[in-house]
Amino acid sequence: MEIVQVVALGLIVTVLALILKEQKPVFAFLLISFTGVAIFLFLLGKISSVIGILQQLADKSQVNHMFFITILKIIGIAYIAEFGAQVVRDAGQESIASKIELAGKILIMVMAIPIITVIIETVMKLMPA
Repeated sequence: MEIVQVVALGLIVTVLALILKEQKPVFAFLLISFTGVAIFLFLLGKISSVIGILQQLADKSQVNHMFFITILKIIGIAYIAEFGAQVVRDAGQESIASKIELAGKILIMVMAIPIITVIIETVMKLMPA
């Protein structure tokens, strides 16, 4: 029932932030930001467990570790970019949030190039000459 704790924390902080926003908007933003970081840190243990299980599956299936690590990095970039964009969006900076998301997408594309290359080469080998 950890999700209940996370949602309860989110609701409490939201109410506090709404109250603080009228008096001290900077403190409201800091409260929201620190809560987001706290939730992220709370989830790190869960994330590491999932990565461990995926590592075991990759070992059993004999997947090239370069591909596995690249995919994990891509997932990490997506989550970090989304988290950063949400924090910036909470501060009212939609333009910067959009740029963070764009940077995340471009970095994901750059990291995916080796995997895409291998897929295309494999398809080309399967096609008759």
